[in-house]
Amino acid sequence: MGAQLRAVRRRISSVKSIAKITRAQELIASSRIIKAQQRMRSAEPYSRELTRAVEAVISRSTAVNHPFTTERPHPRRAAVLMLTSDSGFCGAYNANVLRDAARLRQTLKERAIEPRLYVAGRKGIAWHRFRDLELAGEWSGFSATPRYRDAQAVAEPLLAAFESDSDEDRIDELHLVCSEFVSMLTQRPSVRRLLPLEIEDTTEESPQGPLPQYEFEPSPDKVLDALLPQYVTSRIYFAMLEAAASELASRRRAMKAATDNANDLLENLTREANNARQAEITQEISEIVGGANALAGASAGSE
Repeated sequence: MGAQLRAVRRRISSVKSIAKITRAQELIASSRIIKAQQRMRSAEPYSRELTRAVEAVISRSTAVNHPFTTERPHPRRAAVLMLTSDSGFCGAYNANVLRDAARLRQTLKERAIEPRLYVAGRKGIAWHRFRDLELAGEWSGFSATPRYRDAQAVAEPLLAAFESDSDEDRIDELHLVCSEFVSMLTQRPSVRRLLPLEIEDTTEESPQGPLPQYEFEPSPDKVLDALLPQYVTSRIYFAMLEAAASELASRRRAMKAATDNANDLLENLTREANNARQAEITQEISEIVGGANALAGASAGSE
C-alpha cells in the first residue's frame, strides 16, 4: 500500500509542475496578444490605403497589361507560402495551416501545376523535413513578432521567381496559406492567391467610398511597376501580423485548456492519494489491534 501512495504522490508532483508551466504559458500569451492586436490594427490602414491606390490605378487605366495582373495561359509552377509558428503549445494552429496547404498542393497537382513550397516558421519547416518534402525557401525566428523587413525578406525571392525569365525558375502563381484572426476565440486557416491579381469589373461603389482621383506620371504601367511589389509585400506583412495574433490566441486557449485538465487530474489524484492513505492507516490500525489481541490471548493462556 505504501508503494501505491508514493506513486500517486509522484504523479501529483509531476502534474503540479505541468500545471505551473501551462499556466505561465497562458499568462505570457495573454500579455502578448494585446500588443499583437495593436500591431495588426496599426498596419491595417496602410494596407487598406495601398489596396485602394492599386484599385485606383487599375480602374483609371483603359487597358491594364501588367505581369502581376495578367493570367498566364498555361501555368506550370505555383509557389505556396505557408506561415507557421516558431514554437509549440498552440493547439491545432499549425495543423490547420498545414492541412489546408496539403489540400492546395493536391488541387494544384490536379491542375497539372507543380507546387513549390516556401515555409516561414520552425514548426512548418520541421514538418516538411520529417516527410522529406523539398522546400524552395524557408525562414524562421519572427513568427510571434514579425517586422516589415521580415516580410520583405520573404517577398523578394517570391517576386523574383514570379518575374524570372528562366523557365526553370519562374513561377506562374503565388498562393498564401496562413491563419486569419477573427477574434480571441476564433482563428481560421485561409488560402489566398496573391499573384496574379484577380481583377473584377463591377458597377457597385466600394464600401470605403469612391476611389481617390490620382494623376499618374509618367504612366499607369510605371506606377504599377513600383506599386505592386509593395502591395504584395504589404499583404504578406499583414498576413504575418494576423498569423502572430492567431498563434498567441491559439496558445492562450490551448494552455488554458491544459491547465484546467491538469487541475481536474490533480483533484482525482488527490482523492486517490487520500483513499490510499486512509486504507494504509486502516490496515496499520487493524494490525495493531490484532497484535494486541494476540498478546492478550497469549498472556491469558500462560496464566
